[in-house]
Amino acid sequence: MRPTPEIHKLILPADAENPANHVRLTMLLHSYLCCMKILMVCLGNICRSPLAEGILQDKAFSAGLTWNIESAGTNSYHTGEPPHPLSQKVAKLNGIDISQQRARKFAATDFEVYDKIYALADDVLEEIKRIAGTKFDSAKAGLLMNELYPGKNMDVPDPWYGPEPGYHEAYKLIDKACEAIIEKAINKPGQQLHVKIVTSKTEAPAASLNLK
Repeated sequence: MRPTPEIHKLILPADAENPANHVRLTMLLHSYLCCMKILMVCLGNICRSPLAEGILQDKAFSAGLTWNIESAGTNSYHTGEPPHPLSQKVAKLNGIDISQQRARKFAATDFEVYDKIYALADDVLEEIKRIAGTKFDSAKAGLLMNELYPGKNMDVPDPWYGPEPGYHEAYKLIDKACEAIIEKAINKPGQQLHVKIVTSKTEAPAASLNLK
């Protein structure tokens, strides 16, 4: 059985209702993919999500994608603090500097700002739902590790409670998931992108486009 393709909802101006205009639509899709705003979320925003922010931002830059990656936590215990020293150390060992990041608390309004919100664990996703309330959008929010292992609902273990090796393990898991995100985003010959076209007047059924 083939897996159900991920469907991207693309909101177009009211005068762009004709999906037969392949050139214009393809340009809009490329613009959409190259300007994504993504939020990584863990509990305190000092261990896992800072790593995820730094790793995905680094990979997006290397892939030529002008994505804006940020991170937040579902609690405010560490607001304004830099990432945990061991998260900084592990990131630096892999050529990534996350020392300038500062923790902040996730807000319901983040659903209005970001195209995708990744939770680093299931308990974090549940907190995101609670905080967001009616603003929660299941099409935008999900578990990071599902990008690598779809449907497995795996957590990135919180290294806060243990020694340095836990931070290295968290880095490896996050790195693999972020690599999967980048691979999906990069347009390859013959790649199909499944899109739902939305305008101010209509919402068309999902369709597939081949991006060259």
